[in-house]
Amino acid sequence: VQLQASGGGMVQAGGSLRLSCAFAGDVFSMAWYRQSPGSQRELVAVITNAGSTNYAESVKGRFTISRDNVKNRLYLQMNSLKPEDTAVYYCAADNFDGDDYFGQGTQVTVSS
Repeated sequence: VQLQASGGGMVQAGGSLRLSCAFAGDVFSMAWYRQSPGSQRELVAVITNAGSTNYAESVKGRFTISRDNVKNRLYLQMNSLKPEDTAVYYCAADNFDGDDYFGQGTQVTVSS
């Protein structure tokens, strides 16, 4: 499984960004994680192969995860961004054998 994230950048608080992740290989569920300096990597949102989603409490109502299995793309629409959303964001996937994969990160910086 190969994962390539893009779409990060710098935005002011209240703004929006959309992250994209191109994937190759057979994947089951997919997710976005994030990690800020001095913190552990945390799960932001997950979407199963059937389209069921789940979100961290801190992003519920602001972030939306989606996937396009025809284009082999995973997305994270981030609205109403806050400075505390600043982190490196990683796309992740697991395959049908339960093996986990992470792509390289993309930096998101939200200024106040």
